[in-house]
Amino acid sequence: MKVSETALQMIRHHEGVRLKPYLCPAHLWTVGVGHVLYPEQARLPFVDRKEYPLKPEDARAWSTVEVDDLLSQDLGRFERGVVRYCPAAINRQGHFDGLASFSFNLGLGTLQRSTLRMRYNRADYAGAADEFLKFVKGGGRVLPGLVTRRNDERALFMS
Repeated sequence: MKVSETALQMIRHHEGVRLKPYLCPAHLWTVGVGHVLYPEQARLPFVDRKEYPLKPEDARAWSTVEVDDLLSQDLGRFERGVVRYCPAAINRQGHFDGLASFSFNLGLGTLQRSTLRMRYNRADYAGAADEFLKFVKGGGRVLPGLVTRRNDERALFMS
């Protein structure tokens, strides 16, 4: 199953699209729609990540086609993860889209361990929808951008 065009546009909106590599807040080289260029960089201690060099072949403006290809590859992993962890989402486009966007932002491990997943797999869809709103903190404080994103994901989920 694939995310809908609506979900794709929402993910692009909330993640942003950057054609030149940048260090994200987690000090990881990132390009496009939240694509981490060097996964091995994430295994370094946080304080050492800034020193990780950007490879010369990546220090350029990326094309829209390249960025879209990266997004498609990245989304594939999260689409497969949602099917694996929440199989009832198959043929429920809204549920699938909301869960895929959530996972794209927070990771499949967070989905796997979440009460959201537990409620969803017990067919408590209203309870699962409310769980989206619990994931709005960054650095120990509520972030308005995450509140907006979770409300958008919840609305998509309920559609």
